[in-house]
Amino acid sequence: MPSVLRTDGYRFFFYSDEGHPREPPRIHAVSGDKTIKFWLDPVELAHSKRLSASEIGTLLKLVTRHRDLFWEAWHAYFDT
Repeated sequence: MPSVLRTDGYRFFFYSDEGHPREPPRIHAVSGDKTIKFWLDPVELAHSKRLSASEIGTLLKLVTRHRDLFWEAWHAYFDT
């Protein structure tokens, strides 16, 4: 599970085995028992557990702000 960013109590990562066939680029985040997954193109919520609507909104903004970092990390890992 390559970690890409740690901020605001969340660890952002993707799984090194993303399935067959591989799903489109995405980023996961976890903090304690809270988990969330966002698609990266376009940035949108894919799934969440134990997060309030306001937490989801905050994380959506954070993922949008760091989308290029997540996108580059995804492609650097999977396209090599």
